[in-house]
Amino acid sequence: MHIAVIGTGYVGLVSGAGMADFGMNVVCVDIDEEKIAKLKAGEIPFYEPGLKELVHKNVEAGRLSFTTDLSEAVKRALVIFICVGTPPAPDGSADLSAVKAVALSLAETIDEYKVIVTKSTVPVGTNRWIKRLIDENKKNNVKVDIISNPEFLREGCAIEDFMRPDRVVIGGESDHAIAIIKDIYRPLYLAETPFVITDLETAEMIKYASNAFLATKISFINEVATLCDRVGADVITVAQAMGLDPRIGPRFLNPGPGFGGSCFPKDVRALAYLGRQHDHPMHILEAVLTVNERQREVTVEKVRRMCGGELQGKTVAVLGLAFKPNTSDVRESPALDIVTRLIDQGAKIRAYDPIAEEEFKKAKPELSVFYAKDPYEAAENANCLLILTEWNEFRYLDLEKIKNLMAEAAIVDARNIYEPARMQKLGFRYSGMGRGNFSDLT
Repeated sequence: MHIAVIGTGYVGLVSGAGMADFGMNVVCVDIDEEKIAKLKAGEIPFYEPGLKELVHKNVEAGRLSFTTDLSEAVKRALVIFICVGTPPAPDGSADLSAVKAVALSLAETIDEYKVIVTKSTVPVGTNRWIKRLIDENKKNNVKVDIISNPEFLREGCAIEDFMRPDRVVIGGESDHAIAIIKDIYRPLYLAETPFVITDLETAEMIKYASNAFLATKISFINEVATLCDRVGADVITVAQAMGLDPRIGPRFLNPGPGFGGSCFPKDVRALAYLGRQHDHPMHILEAVLTVNERQREVTVEKVRRMCGGELQGKTVAVLGLAFKPNTSDVRESPALDIVTRLIDQGAKIRAYDPIAEEEFKKAKPELSVFYAKDPYEAAENANCLLILTEWNEFRYLDLEKIKNLMAEAAIVDARNIYEPARMQKLGFRYSGMGRGNFSDLT
């Protein structure tokens, strides 16, 4: 089977390489000539563990290739996956301009039956809109079937998620088209991966509802953590006990500086926008966004208190710029907002991230930040050390060395990767997120 994947971002490149590994012939298409040139040269445009090896393996096997020529890729393909970005518009809605451009290009190109699969995260009703665009603008009277096949890839473990997903969602109206997509995912079906076969609207909603619910869990535990700090409770024990209830489960109950990345923030906003458009305000999701924004200020306030209530002239060492470990992605990363707020209040920033430094510089070129070569250089003469991303290398720091390098032995651990009692024993003033009495900085 020949497959065309339009878009070579996280979703497109991971999905294309994964389907090629299943034995399909896949060509990945992108309008970005520089990106395609790099991919042809063996360079991966972003960091994702295992992706470089998977791409190289399938390119060498002749199953995976890259091009800017959409018409040539579409001509050979039976199935076309749309994997372009749907960034948030200022009002919170999803910007579908890239999806529209692809649909119109396909209408110009298609000259025989095709199955068009939307993997991009799109609002409910988008797949029917894509079908109308193609049908109204196609040059030939050929049949086109539309499938909604939302992705559930987590950055940092996207290969594992593609190869061993917890479910595959296929929404459509054509039994023939659904059978073709099921055939593509046959290796997963044989591995007893659950398949959810439904209609277009339900498949579109599943993606948004899933991400919105996970974001809700994060904002909930962040609110609980802040209250734990006020009343002297330990959120880690609270979350562990909550997670033992199978109705709740332990995942996404880790407090921190707020969620970020390319999915949760925009998907929550888009679902909230959809509710407003249909005269059904999503009050819980609106609160989730408010709490997530406030969590940035909670983190900054902890640093301010650790620095004696004043950030002017103080040096803050920031460990972690990516929104999560094992990725270079800084989109909507808490670090973007927190570092900006710290600088606006007069702090000097010494930052280190093992992967995301260049992406952070691109996202915030106006910020005056010293980028260190390692955590120890970042800690030199710092009044406070702030941990924002739970990279594994931050879990095993030489804490005595860190303490001796710092001007003041003070740590704000926004990811709770250290134990308060141990940090106090080592001579640090320490503040985690929701660690109760250990967070009292007075």
